[in-house]
Amino acid sequence: MPTKRDYYEVLGVGRDATEEEIKKAFRRLAFQYHPDHNRGDGAEAHFKEVNEAYEVLSDPDKRDAYDRFGHSGGDTILGHGFGGFDFGFGDIFEAFFGGATTTTQEPLQGTSIHYQMSISLEEAVFGVEKEIEIVRTENCSTCHGTRSKPGSQPVRCPNCDGLGQIKRVQSSLFGRFTNITTCPQCRGEGRLISEPCPQCRGNGKEKVKCDITVKVPPGVTDGSQIRIRGEGDAGSRGGPAGDLFVSVYVEEHELFVRDGDDLHCELPINFAQAALGDESIVPTFEGDVKVKIPPGCQGGTVFRFNNKGVPHLYGRGRGDLLVTVNVVTPESLTREQRKLFEELARSMGSSKKDSKRR
Repeated sequence: MPTKRDYYEVLGVGRDATEEEIKKAFRRLAFQYHPDHNRGDGAEAHFKEVNEAYEVLSDPDKRDAYDRFGHSGGDTILGHGFGGFDFGFGDIFEAFFGGATTTTQEPLQGTSIHYQMSISLEEAVFGVEKEIEIVRTENCSTCHGTRSKPGSQPVRCPNCDGLGQIKRVQSSLFGRFTNITTCPQCRGEGRLISEPCPQCRGNGKEKVKCDITVKVPPGVTDGSQIRIRGEGDAGSRGGPAGDLFVSVYVEEHELFVRDGDDLHCELPINFAQAALGDESIVPTFEGDVKVKIPPGCQGGTVFRFNNKGVPHLYGRGRGDLLVTVNVVTPESLTREQRKLFEELARSMGSSKKDSKRR
């Protein structure tokens, strides 16, 4: 008679292994060598060995006896040999793995829909309501999702007797194994459509164009996503509809550049305005703003106007408006303007001839 391997060695755990470690080792090995998953040479023998080891080491009393007496404990540990187990190998496997995977026909939520929408910078600042058109799947308007022709009724599936599942019991050397699978004829619904709906051809769904109002909040940023619950595709078997996700993209503006919740713009002025000072006008989304340019103003000077920027999204307050001065050099001059610039240059100790000599 072949010598039995040490039970701890069989499961690949140490002698000080916890109950959870023993259980995890058994689950892994039982699945690896189960006859339904492994038909290789020696798989059944390994499966029997793994179950025997777990039968002993999972029971505190049997494990204690094994630790004290080893395999010589014989009937003390296993009762009356292998056949004296309280439950068969199939029962042990099903207790851990729940038999084969069972597909249940539960309500399913509908698929979500994604939509891209562009708005102007002004609309992003103040918020806007826009109507968009989407195409989504809804329950059939004729059968209301039942898939049956109005006035007809589905019939019980003869293959599974209305259970939606097929149960097969197999016997082997290691016990009985129950295999539960989804009925292939009714696909788990337990019923068959006797007369399909002519509108949707028994599908229960149809494509519909819908107009949806999207409320864009003030201060929305480029790339933001707005979620509208329940406006996606219809669910199945009574499940809820999916959601509508609207991605918002903010178009560039010809005058303003957004930085966070601040707005930036440039104020072009000429040399005379920069030297003498002036008062200029900057247009904003809420009317014109006066900018007082002090004498001797340099290019790059920034004027800040508090609370003239973008509102904080879902919060109080707003950003600022920052106006940057840009002193513009004229590209062409009239004869009179050139004469005046030359006189100005001489008065300031500089002239075109002096520049050439230098």
